[in-house]
Amino acid sequence: MTGLVKGPDGRFHPKGLAERLILARRLVEAGSRFVTVTYGGWDSHVDVKRNCDDQMAPLDHAIAGLVTDLARRGMLETTLVWVTSEFGRTPKVNSNSGRDHWARCYSMLMAGGGIAGGVIHGASDPVGGEPARDAVPLEHLQYTVYHLLGIDADKELVAFGTRPIEIIKDGALVKGILA
Repeated sequence: MTGLVKGPDGRFHPKGLAERLILARRLVEAGSRFVTVTYGGWDSHVDVKRNCDDQMAPLDHAIAGLVTDLARRGMLETTLVWVTSEFGRTPKVNSNSGRDHWARCYSMLMAGGGIAGGVIHGASDPVGGEPARDAVPLEHLQYTVYHLLGIDADKELVAFGTRPIEIIKDGALVKGILA
């Protein structure tokens, strides 16, 4: 589900995202096992402050509304909510008042579906450039998400020529985030 809604002031409006999250919840209620919702453009190489000012409050309100809605309907325990991007942003602002790609340290939000509530796992150094404690390698995150989705990540798939391929190589559960 894509599309952006901007208000008369040119800023992203929370209604657009909230409506997409309600639709996502309805899809889950109807039996969909996986739903993706996108919101905004977060590739802030230029003017990161304006981009965050425009998009963060609506995102915060809409995600809080989704989690509250799922909890009230008794769906939160069986629905994994995962808010993420493909990488983080540089610790320092560039010459265009933006931040560039940074894969070494970033944050995400997870709720419901077997995730422990109220947990902050890990921390960065003071500038957000490197993990300072409890870093989660990608294969551990993937393994944990597969576990929460009921997929046995220890199984092997068979590629062309009957060559076995591990679903996730060397993954392990991130027990500190599990309920």
